[in-house]
Amino acid sequence: MESESNSEQAGALLDGLLGSLLSDFRFWFERGQILLAHCPDQVMPQQARLELGEQLSQASLELAAASSLRQAAPTPMALEMGTLAPWHKLVLEVWGLSARMRMAQVPMPELPPLPPLPGLGAP
Repeated sequence: MESESNSEQAGALLDGLLGSLLSDFRFWFERGQILLAHCPDQVMPQQARLELGEQLSQASLELAAASSLRQAAPTPMALEMGTLAPWHKLVLEVWGLSARMRMAQVPMPELPPLPPLPGLGAP
């Protein structure tokens, strides 16, 4: 019984962490698209913006598929690093774009609030 309880707790923890991680990726991919829509050529050339936008769109589709699988799975699941690594790279690119826009003093568009931290409620 104790082992089953530990297994259930571990599964709940894994599910909560994955849910939070997927929510963070969704937030940053959406934020990236908003930034790209307001990014001038002097910060990032149009072709580079188009390429990053396509990458963010593709990653958003992959993320939606992973989220659907998570919700449909009868037991907690994880994602392979091969899936997560490109998403992390895109988030870093969004952060870099945001930093370059701020350094160029580009007026920042209205952005959605950061997602709440798990178990802590809204920031």
